[in-house]
This record gives sequence, structure tokens and C-alpha cells, in this order.
Amino acid sequence: MSKCEQCIVREFSSLNTLKKDELLRMASCKTSFTIKKGDSIFEEGESVNGIYCIKEGVCKLSKLSANGKDQIVKLVKPGELLGQRSMISDEPANLSAVALEEMEVCFIPRNDVLHFFNNNNQFSMNVMKTICGDLKDSDDHMVSMAQKTVKERLAETLLYLEDTFGTNEDGSLRIQLSREELAGMIGTATESCIRLLSEFNKSGLIELNGKRISISDKSKLKKLAE
Repeated sequence: MSKCEQCIVREFSSLNTLKKDELLRMASCKTSFTIKKGDSIFEEGESVNGIYCIKEGVCKLSKLSANGKDQIVKLVKPGELLGQRSMISDEPANLSAVALEEMEVCFIPRNDVLHFFNNNNQFSMNVMKTICGDLKDSDDHMVSMAQKTVKERLAETLLYLEDTFGTNEDGSLRIQLSREELAGMIGTATESCIRLLSEFNKSGLIELNGKRISISDKSKLKKLAE
């Protein structure tokens, strides 16, 4: 079992405010497991009953719309926590979390997290700041969906994928979303997304190699996204 006090991941989340005795308690109560690509960590409507700490890998948070489309709300990377809002509000998960690649995840039960929450003011403040940050991102995303064209949103999303998750050795985006997932992230039909990617490719903004996407002209893509 890995020691929570030695885990580099905790430095990037609310867990960095926990004291040594709290970290020892967390290490004794947590469960660590591997999630395969495509498997869910939890599903919309499920009772989460704790928080998940992402040690390795990336997952998508998405919501199923009335017409059956999967709308991606956020991508979650190592060092982030999942389930904080559901745990505090004591409500079922509002979103589904599905692995985009193999993941290493730790689960900390609700009672133990609430113990830290009630006994460590800095921890509870950091959790609330994280939730507020998520709400701000949600507001920004809503404004972007309302005010930007689909073309601008696609440019913005491709830049976000490169800036946040980096590239492979061949220059392609490390996190490769399917065309359907990419369409769900920018709020358009899959056919429209495919057409726009082809247009970006012909204009020299990106390079398509099978399912892989590489950004060829970052400055032009930035201008388009603004």
C-alpha cells in the first residue's frame, strides 16, 4: 500500500493541507485500484459515498442529455479529486466519470473525509475553493457555448487538450478523444465535428493521421479561438 504522506499527487489537491496523523488515517482507510480505459469510476445518479483521488490517467466527466448524447463537461487529470460536491451535498453524482486511459485511483470513504473536513479548517476551505473553481469553469464553459461559434469552440478545445495534457513524440495530442467525444465536448453533431476537422486540416491548422490529431499552426488556431 502506497503511503499517502509520500504521494506526490496530494501536493496538487486539497489533500496537501492534511497533517501527518490525518494522512496516516487516510492511508489506513483508503482503497487503491486500477480502472481500465472505457470503464466508469462512477455513473450519473450513483451514490458516491466518498472522494476519489486521481493518481494516474485521465477521465471524462459527462452528462447524458435528453436525446441520448454524451455531453463532456470536464476532463480530469492526475492530482485532482472526484466526488467532493456529491459528498458534501449528500446527493447522487450529477455526472458520470469514465476513464479515457488506464487509471490509478484511490478512494477515501465519506466518513473519513468528513472527519478531516470537521477537524481541519484549511482542508475544508480548500475543498470549497475547488468546488467554487469548478463552478467558475462551468460558468465560463456555458458562456463559451452560448457566444462562440462551433468552429471557435473546436479551436479552443484542441488548444486546451495540447496545453493541459501535452503531446506524444510524434507531436499528436496525447489525449485522443473520439470524434463523437470531441463533438460532445464542443456541443455539436459528430458529422459537423468531422467536417470542421477536415476543414482545419485543409487550412493547415492541424494534421490528421487516422484518429490522431496534431496542431500544426498554434498561433492561427489561437486567433480563431478568440
